[in-house]
Amino acid sequence: MMLAALWMATSVHAQENRMDLTPQIHGTVRGKYEYQPEEKEGRFEVRNARLCIDGKVSEKVEYKVEIDLSDEGKIKMLDAYTRLMPFERFLFTIGQMRVPFTIDAHRSPHQQYFANRSFIAKQVGNVRDVGATVGYRINGIVPVVIDAGMFNGSGLTNQKDFWTDNVNFSAKTQFFFPKGFSFTLSVQKTKPDNVGVVMFDAGAFYHAHGWHIEAEYLLKHYAENTFSNVHSIDAFINYDIPLKKCFFSKISPLLRYDYMSDHSDGMRYQDGKYNENGSLVITDYERSRITGGVTLSINKPFVSDIRINYEKYYYRHGAIPKPSEKDKIAVELMTRF
Repeated sequence: MMLAALWMATSVHAQENRMDLTPQIHGTVRGKYEYQPEEKEGRFEVRNARLCIDGKVSEKVEYKVEIDLSDEGKIKMLDAYTRLMPFERFLFTIGQMRVPFTIDAHRSPHQQYFANRSFIAKQVGNVRDVGATVGYRINGIVPVVIDAGMFNGSGLTNQKDFWTDNVNFSAKTQFFFPKGFSFTLSVQKTKPDNVGVVMFDAGAFYHAHGWHIEAEYLLKHYAENTFSNVHSIDAFINYDIPLKKCFFSKISPLLRYDYMSDHSDGMRYQDGKYNENGSLVITDYERSRITGGVTLSINKPFVSDIRINYEKYYYRHGAIPKPSEKDKIAVELMTRF
């Protein structure tokens, strides 16, 4: 028996030694130029300069650390977590991460189809936090991916002296049907300040034969009617046209429509500044947008792409556009390594 136990231990150790435990280094650089015809002004910008290290320390333990050296000009720690896989198809993750919610908000910058994110991905459903998640994968004719977790609700920078009796949670279920169809349902509860916020999201996409067709709807509800419900829509279509004997491997025309009603970030303000005696106010005015353009892929898609987009905004009467939320032409070069 002792010999058997010793043999098993040696076998496991040998198996781990055969695994590639070398840390993997990835990065994404997005440089862009934008021009707003109405103002006759333009700008260059480094939108992202991300560095990521991930890998495994054993067959059942992996890790990821990601930092953005230029997230709109600011340095931000994004992901920092450890993930355990105690048995097949089950995942446990603890640390700092993007919460499991929506389709578009969960995309990394190199996976985006457009130069600028949808309203769902940028304003309404964009949440990173510190917490723990569990995940389970179901194989079969219709594979299912389930992820759910609990989070501080403190964001990324307020952790050391943050204590709370509030529960923030998020859950997401993805169904992958045959022939390229996928359907996603997710729910999230947060409390950015003193008001609880619950969000519901449903989305679907078709990805096959060069087409990617996607639609998503998000409802954001504020407790005690402190702010009107927010409705947001994101729908787009992309078609890949392969190119031969050319500098580019493919060209992809694409078109998007997205919409967002008056939105509050859930914080209290008074006279334009945060104030505990203030109230929820409109931080993003109701608007819709049509974005059209092409993506030119060099080598493989989502590795090095040139994204050329034109964005046309439509604001409700009385809305005040932010300086960078107006009609614009965007030309972006994204490189993933």
